[in-house]
This record gives sequence, C-alpha cells and structure tokens, in this order.
Amino acid sequence: MSSNGKPNPQPPAAAAATNGAGAGGAPKMYQRPIYRPQGPAKGRRGGGGRSSCRFSCCCCFFWAVLVVLLLALVAAVAGGAFYLLYRPHRPAFTLSVARVNKLSLSSSATAPALTDSIDFTLTAKNPNKKLVYLYDDFTVTAATAANAVPLGEATVPGFAHEANNITVIKATVSAAALGVDPTAASSDIKKSGTFAITLDLETKAGVRVGGLRTKKIGIQVHCDGIKVSAPAPAPAPAKKGVKLTTAKAPAKAPAVVEAPAPSTAADDATTSPPAATTVARVCQVRIRVKIWKWTF
Repeated sequence: MSSNGKPNPQPPAAAAATNGAGAGGAPKMYQRPIYRPQGPAKGRRGGGGRSSCRFSCCCCFFWAVLVVLLLALVAAVAGGAFYLLYRPHRPAFTLSVARVNKLSLSSSATAPALTDSIDFTLTAKNPNKKLVYLYDDFTVTAATAANAVPLGEATVPGFAHEANNITVIKATVSAAALGVDPTAASSDIKKSGTFAITLDLETKAGVRVGGLRTKKIGIQVHCDGIKVSAPAPAPAPAKKGVKLTTAKAPAKAPAVVEAPAPSTAADDATTSPPAATTVARVCQVRIRVKIWKWTF
C-alpha cells in the first residue's frame, strides 16, 4: 500500500499468476452451478400432507364410532322400556297327538318308495297380555329321528294369535311314492313296533302392539322325541267251508253230519283304525335369521 492510502499495483507476473494465466497454466473457465432439487424440503412437504390425511381419517372413524354407540344406546333404552311396559314372552307350542294312518315302503333294494300319512295335533299358546302374534302360512315337515328320512310335508294356513289365547293346530303330513335312501329307510322305518320321528313347522311371525306392527322374521317350531307306530296289518280273510261235527245220537240212530250255517265274515276284512299316540311333547321355538345364502 502506498503512502497516500491507495493499494500498490501488482506486477504483471503476479497478476497473471492470480488470474491463472501464468506461464504453463491454462486459464480457468467459470462454471455455472448445477441445480439439484432439495430432497429434504420435498419430504417435509409430503410428510405434512400425510399427517393431515391421517388426522381426517381419525376424525371420521371417531365420529362413526360415536354415532354407532349413540344408536346402540338409544336402542337399548327403547328395548328396556318396551320390556318393562309389555313383558314379552315367546309363544309356546306343545305336540299332543301323533297318529300314523298309513305306512307303506316298497321292497325295492335300490330305489324304495315310501307312501304314508301321519296326523299331528299341536297346541299353540300366547302367554302375553298385550302382544298379538301374526303368523304366515306354516310349512310342516316330518322325518325320522335317526337318519332324517323324509316322511312328507303339509301346509297349515297362518292366523293371528290373540293375547292370552290357545289355538289348536292340526296337520296331516303325507307322501306318495317318495323316493328314499334304502339303507336309512330300512333302518329307521319299522312296520312293527315304534320308531322315533321329528316334526318341524317353519313360518314368519310378527308382533302387533295396538296399532304398531313389527317386521316379520322367520321362526321354526321343532318337536323331537316323538314315538309312533305303524298301523296294524289287516287280518287274513276267513275261508268259507263246511265244518263237520259228530253228535252223539241215541241208540240205533244213525250219525248225523250237519253243515253249519255259513259264516257271516266278509272276504275282505277292514283294518281297524290305528290308535293315536299321545305324546305331550313341548316343542322348541327358534328364530331363523337369513344372511344372504345362509340361514341360522
């Protein structure tokens, strides 16, 4: 630096060395910096978006759970009030009579055919004081208890079961030349003695309380432990003929052969009506819920 405060001029050699233009060295070129996106900054922006999305999902889930809990609480309060006010009870079904009128199983070893007719009498009781049950038509089916060999079906018209009312239901389950499994049928169906069967009634039932009616749901009435017996076979017809009898006669009198009066028995004897089986079985009432293709 000079005495007047100005910087001293550099010599040419020093200036050339400073600019990279000295002897033996190439001049340095200016290079523009390459732009590179900042990864961490972009990551921070993306992280903030994901946090906002998570917060929105948590809020939606919280409100959905809260709504479900409130609905469940309202339903529980309404159900409790309904129970305290009406004291509902299930209907009761009792099977009182089961009678086999006809039973015939062909002797085919591969495809036996079953023909039968069975009478059933049930008693339905509504123990409620204010509830009325509304039944659709009943589908009645019977089967053997061991291997579930079908014995036929029937239909009973539906009815309105008033409060504190007892209704008698009668149904005749029958089958005509119904194909059954030969092994199961020969094992379950006995032409002499008793065998066990089951009875099922399926329908839809609703409840009426004053002017309010509920939606009908499926129910099943299941009766088991029923013992029935086949009707007794017809006795063989009596043969017509002459009966020879020897009577003691006084001395010197010839023996007399008398033909008895013709028998009054008919050639084709009729079968006596089968005796009814009094069972008095309490049946179970089950609720049938159908979800898509499955019924529970």
